Amino acid sequence: MTNNTYPKSTIPESIKNEVIIAMDYYPELQNTPINFEFKKNIKKSTMQAQPSFASFFKSKGHRSYNIYISETVKISGETYFTKNMPKDVLIGWIGHELGHIMDYRNRSNLNLIWFGIKYLLSDKHIVEAERSADTFAIKSGMEKYILKTKDFILNQANIDEKYIARIKKYYLSPEEIMEIINQRDLELSKS
Repeated sequence: MTNNTYPKSTIPESIKNEVIIAMDYYPELQNTPINFEFKKNIKKSTMQAQPSFASFFKSKGHRSYNIYISETVKISGETYFTKNMPKDVLIGWIGHELGHIMDYRNRSNLNLIWFGIKYLLSDKHIVEAERSADTFAIKSGMEKYILKTKDFILNQANIDEKYIARIKKYYLSPEEIMEIINQRDLELSKS
């Protein structure tokens, strides 16, 4: 469904409030068409952001994007609907995916193709891409949500060990997040 706050975006009603809260941290995306869509299963992930195929060959200022959200996540051997996750955790996950879109929107089409190839073939590049998305979210002021999401995955949810190992390998640690917050706050105090 479209909405008044972000008229170019399509947001499922069940997560509308969480998406709008996350998007409010990214005013640069207000007029960017983003389709939020639930999928049955996303391989190795809970959410995935990417340029839409139809807009891929448009100039970077005219692209639209998809954020795919897995309908379910497994916690302690039980399957839960993603839309029923704790509100702040869901906002953090969405904020991270919006961080990917912030990264993509600055890339040329050729650069995006190369980015996708490297993401598929290089663990080192996955680390760079995921940490970049976290950094965009933190610099946008979403650290509370990003930290709650990390805490939920690493300490509270009893999520599959393989998924936790992936999070630890590819994403910023809570300590690294605090360093970025401190650096951001220092830069803000100087300006």
